[in-house]
Amino acid sequence: MGNLVARLMTVFGDREHKVIIVGLDNAGKTTILYQFLTKEAVHTSPTIGSNVEEIALRKTRFLVWDIGGQESLRATWMSYYGNTEIVILVVDSTDRERLTLTKDELHRMLAHEDLQNASVLVLANKQDMKNSMTAAEISQCLTLNSITGHSWHVQACCALTGEGLPASLDWMRSRVVAN
Repeated sequence: MGNLVARLMTVFGDREHKVIIVGLDNAGKTTILYQFLTKEAVHTSPTIGSNVEEIALRKTRFLVWDIGGQESLRATWMSYYGNTEIVILVVDSTDRERLTLTKDELHRMLAHEDLQNASVLVLANKQDMKNSMTAAEISQCLTLNSITGHSWHVQACCALTGEGLPASLDWMRSRVVAN
């Protein structure tokens, strides 16, 4: 009986789906979280610890954890992995120098047992900036084609304008509905 109720709740959208937003400091994680929530650019300061918000999209509810990306905080990321269905990796598309570090962090995360079944959404942020890398360039630099155990998607976006973010939410919804 309990399984039937759980399935019905999933079909009708009463279940929350856990999402974590990670990325290096200054990638735009918090701006994206609040753009998802309010559809407006908000002034943010560096996240110390985490922010958490609920985002609803057509009867699908996401509990989104925005986790600070400073070097000293990255070691704590794994404490947020439990029950995560989607990992959003935000990449500053202008930060070519730290892209290898981003790649290393991503592959280290995906090796963690708590993220075995998580889907990965890479947001190539700051597409409005001159000299930003394309989503395809970022995909290649992060060696996303080598990720075979996770469903993944790369989306070009701009956290300030919201461009690309509705498509990101649609992809997230399609992943949890498929599961």
